[in-house]
Amino acid sequence: MSIKNHKYKFTWAILNLTRLMEVETGRKAPTKRKSSFYSIKLIICVFVLFLFVILFQAETSSFDSYSLSPTASSWAFFKKWKGLALKANHGPSHSDITDSTIISKLRESVTFLPLKDLRFSETAMSGNTWFMSSLNDTYEENEAEYLYFPSKASKGRLLCIKGRDVRDGTKNSYALAWPESLPDKTLLMKGLTFVSDSYYDYVNLWHGVCAMAPFVGWSMKNECLRPTRWVLYHWGELRNSMGKWLQNLMQATNGEVLVEGFKKGDDGPYCFEKAIVMRHNLGNMGKEKKLEVFDLLRCKARGFCGINQAGRGREVNERGEPIIRLTLLMRRGSRSFRNASAVTDIFARECARVEGCLLKVIQSEDLTFCDQVKVMSNTDIVASPHGAQLTNMIFMDRNSSIMEFFPKGWLELAGLGQYAHRWMADLSGMKHQGAWWDPNGEKECPFPKEDPECFTFYKDGKVGHNETFFAEWARRVLKQVRISKLEQANKTTPLKSSACMC
Repeated sequence: MSIKNHKYKFTWAILNLTRLMEVETGRKAPTKRKSSFYSIKLIICVFVLFLFVILFQAETSSFDSYSLSPTASSWAFFKKWKGLALKANHGPSHSDITDSTIISKLRESVTFLPLKDLRFSETAMSGNTWFMSSLNDTYEENEAEYLYFPSKASKGRLLCIKGRDVRDGTKNSYALAWPESLPDKTLLMKGLTFVSDSYYDYVNLWHGVCAMAPFVGWSMKNECLRPTRWVLYHWGELRNSMGKWLQNLMQATNGEVLVEGFKKGDDGPYCFEKAIVMRHNLGNMGKEKKLEVFDLLRCKARGFCGINQAGRGREVNERGEPIIRLTLLMRRGSRSFRNASAVTDIFARECARVEGCLLKVIQSEDLTFCDQVKVMSNTDIVASPHGAQLTNMIFMDRNSSIMEFFPKGWLELAGLGQYAHRWMADLSGMKHQGAWWDPNGEKECPFPKEDPECFTFYKDGKVGHNETFFAEWARRVLKQVRISKLEQANKTTPLKSSACMC
């Protein structure tokens, strides 16, 4: 139905109601009972008209510009007709009752739905999400999809949440409510709230940064707005904290990090003055925007840790040869090198053959957040076993190189998970120089080769080495980096001026 037809019917309804009021006020009430009957009838007419206004506004909302008070016009209209009703009835009582009744009915109509919708459990990572499943995302070119409240899409309603269960997302719930009619006992959370739901967690470096990056992208596009608080969910289950590494990164980017645990008012409801919801991680974010987001994260982390990279891309030794910084980033326990000394010797030997090459061997578990930022900011090539520590590649300069190592079983059984750092390299503008999968394990899987239990058996195994392959691989990557450094010797390679725009 067109807006023109809506406006025609709207005008017709107003004219008819006006005529009705003129007739009712023009008659002389013969009895007290009859006057009361007409007053109630008039109030009902006003109430129906008010509901019609709301419906009309809903139908035409997509054509109207959104304001900070999207319900203001409907309430102003109601106040106008309430005044006419007051005049017609020569008293405030019935109009006051109608006003409070409308607010009460709107409040009672707020319906809470489970945050985790089990109907979509099979498509939680593709297709319809199970988190706030009744709501449709906003899509913008090159950006991650998101929900924003209040907005035109929410018809001016705020996001409200009840429950704080940490084990069952179906016991937590959400609803939308107009600011004038929030549910009883609501705690209104002032400011901007970032609400995240991740299929994984906020402790693992890789998963954590992928969950936070879309908020950084949204902030960059919206005048670098910063959140007052974070609300974190995993499968609709509340999470009260994020990992220390991720918290430091978000503090560097957005200032103080407050993760809301909903402890002020039991199970709520809690309604948010403004809220942005991300539930697809990077989702549909375009490649250029991803690079911009990781440029910002890199720049903010370096500033947070007091690292000045001015001129590093043009470093040369006393003979004018470019400096190439090669870092062996080691780990202990699962997926560590079986013979770390042998691997170190291979890389040390190849590094010594390239003038200007400097080798460092770093134990990742011994580093603070800023230590990690500093080490990787001064690395051109990082060689490391597969693991969360490789996420620190985001602090390297663009076009730096990654060399990755896997234990036996990963190539055949790990599926897409083994490509996580290849993807991270692409997201952050690095060059993934390939991987080596150990063909030999300390033990053979006791289950059939295709059995999923075999991956569990091999997953955290040690990584062996192949001296010939490692030497040739290191030689090839060092040569490529040296050529690239020579080509850039007379050029400056700072981050884009917009990298630290926020």
